[in-house]
Amino acid sequence: MIIGLTGSLCAGKGEVANYLKSLGFIYFSLSDALREEAHKNNIDHTRNNLIILGNKLREEYGNGVLAQKIRDMIPPEQNIIIDSIRNPEEVRELKQIPGFILVGVDSLEETRFARMIQRNRQGDPKNLDEFREISEDLDIEHGQQVQKCMSMADCIVLNNLSLEQLQKKLDKMLKDNGFDKNSRINTDDYFLKIASVVAERSTCKRHKVGAIAVRDKKIITTGYNGAAAGTKDCLELGCLRDQLGIESGTKHEVCRAIHAEQNVIIQGALHGSNLEGSTIYSTLAPCILCAKMLVNAKIKRFVTYSEYSEDNFLKLFGEAGIQFDKMGKPSDRIFSD
Repeated sequence: MIIGLTGSLCAGKGEVANYLKSLGFIYFSLSDALREEAHKNNIDHTRNNLIILGNKLREEYGNGVLAQKIRDMIPPEQNIIIDSIRNPEEVRELKQIPGFILVGVDSLEETRFARMIQRNRQGDPKNLDEFREISEDLDIEHGQQVQKCMSMADCIVLNNLSLEQLQKKLDKMLKDNGFDKNSRINTDDYFLKIASVVAERSTCKRHKVGAIAVRDKKIITTGYNGAAAGTKDCLELGCLRDQLGIESGTKHEVCRAIHAEQNVIIQGALHGSNLEGSTIYSTLAPCILCAKMLVNAKIKRFVTYSEYSEDNFLKLFGEAGIQFDKMGKPSDRIFSD
């Protein structure tokens, strides 16, 4: 499911996005594409500067330019939120994506103004007249046209009451569109989430990585990156690679840590667990050294949600017939009811 968000100023799009993220949706924002462009051009990220830059980009490259940038970044077969949709052409661009739903978020003017006063950001208006002035769509061809976007929404969520009431409305909207927040996660997300918990034991100061070996839906071994057993680690001594200025992905031998995938193999050897035919779930793609070891351990599949600084392993895996899958990061939320 891909949900686009548009809405009036201070209507609560952020709360909607936060709730959807808690359900495992991956967050994208057209504003992020805009901020990236501002960063490239050394432009301060003030609201007014971003509006001006957005208008300029639309004028030069078409009103759907920001949506095009985001659309190319969306991973397949994932639940996605796309925030900060403000121009009808952006809506038309995104509606070309199968399964896209545009949700408009709105609330009473006095409620929205009270929220702006409460958030107390620098440069925000302090009276209702000023608030109305910045809330108005100027209907510039290449500018923001939020109300026109709202008229194109597949559904409108009114956010006038409590956060709990808002979440109940969102639950109904999701259910009406075929998403059940209480459904079981799939096995890949299940094991990736477990690998994420394993990573919390890491003693690396650069990247906390966790990995597990699974066969026939049973966990065989686990591993995380850290110093050799019984020796001092980087939490105590500091990162040797940082001290020497070594870039990620280079000089693997100059490091106190054993990689997570290596520890998975070592634990298997220590406890007599054969990894042949297993799937490795890891929070990070493997370095070339780990990839060579995994090939010799005769694994059949490697699953992750993050990229390593180099991808030399891909050719090796291809030659060895090991399937590599990069998924979306599973939700961090733990359901207890």
